[in-house]
Amino acid sequence: QVQLVESGGGLVQAGGSLRLSCAASGGTFSTYSMGWFRQAPGKEREFVASITRSGITPYYTDSVKGRFTISRDNAKNTMYLQMNSLKPEDTAVYYCAVGSISSRSTQYDYWGQGTQVTVSS
Repeated sequence: QVQLVESGGGLVQAGGSLRLSCAASGGTFSTYSMGWFRQAPGKEREFVASITRSGITPYYTDSVKGRFTISRDNAKNTMYLQMNSLKPEDTAVYYCAVGSISSRSTQYDYWGQGTQVTVSS
């Protein structure tokens, strides 16, 4: 059983930055591909980014390319999402997940509880 805890969310003005963290426990972190998803009010959960076990290869949804950077530190059992040039449309609850690099949420096995990101205009 893998436990995931997100942190780093908050309120930021448009154009600002936040860094989300996802701390994992209960498994062998370096063996998992991982991803970030987000869900805005009244919308479906959507893929944001994912990263391979080694951390070498990241994947992004088009709307965050060039603004967000996913990374991981296998020694610290932690994954990150650096978010720059934030826009109001980035407002959502952000979730980290373990088990795949897919953009489909059904391909992931474990999920965190989420952290709220609010971007004001």
